[in-house]
Amino acid sequence: MKKLIVGNFKMNQTPEESKAYFMRFVSGFTGNRADVVLCPSFLSLPVASFLAKGSLVKIGAQNVSDEEEGAFTGEVSAKMLKNAGVEYVIVGHSERRNKYKETDKLINKKIKTALKNGLKCIFCIGESLTDRNTGKTFEVIRHQIEEGVRGLYENELESVVIAYEPVWAIGTGQNASVKDVENAAKVIRKVIFESYSEKASRDIQVLYGGSLNEKNVAALLNCPGIDGGLFGKISLNVNAFLDIANNLK
Repeated sequence: MKKLIVGNFKMNQTPEESKAYFMRFVSGFTGNRADVVLCPSFLSLPVASFLAKGSLVKIGAQNVSDEEEGAFTGEVSAKMLKNAGVEYVIVGHSERRNKYKETDKLINKKIKTALKNGLKCIFCIGESLTDRNTGKTFEVIRHQIEEGVRGLYENELESVVIAYEPVWAIGTGQNASVKDVENAAKVIRKVIFESYSEKASRDIQVLYGGSLNEKNVAALLNCPGIDGGLFGKISLNVNAFLDIANNLK
């Protein structure tokens, strides 16, 4: 199975800048080594979807409302995203959990709403530096997964990707070790096994994210139990990210 590579552009790129990026990436992506999902800002989704249509590049959104529709100023619904050509949506990213105080209950509702509307979820989990230093890494991972998928049927997990992103390694330059990532993947699959089945544990895609770059990507994404990566800053460099996507070993 090819690796799954996800680029999270965060709050970067105007629609015009995204247009130039997608023209370059779509024309240069071979799809031989990895499957790719690119997640630009909401405003860039229309141009990204248009340029990626019919290509090997899939489009993702960075957030979604937990509500279907109605008087929710500033929110973007799953139905709107689906209509805009989006296939994936990132849910539970640590920046949303921390800065915008998104709870496990809200994240669970977002996942259910996204799945109901035909979107696939990139469900982010990960411990803080305090959690890590106090030996709570696996406890936090277990809790976030159990609460995030609460109430989902096993067949719905086919549309959920779990992205392990230790908070202390996101945008900090600090890197998780191969052993850190391998152990986290084991815990993730153990939780899914205990909550669902051996098949669900084996089949669910698990990504790693956190200060990934050209130097560490091969080692970290080839850890046992890891099926790909969620990239932040480096995904904004179209040439560097193309090189990773086209030449991942």
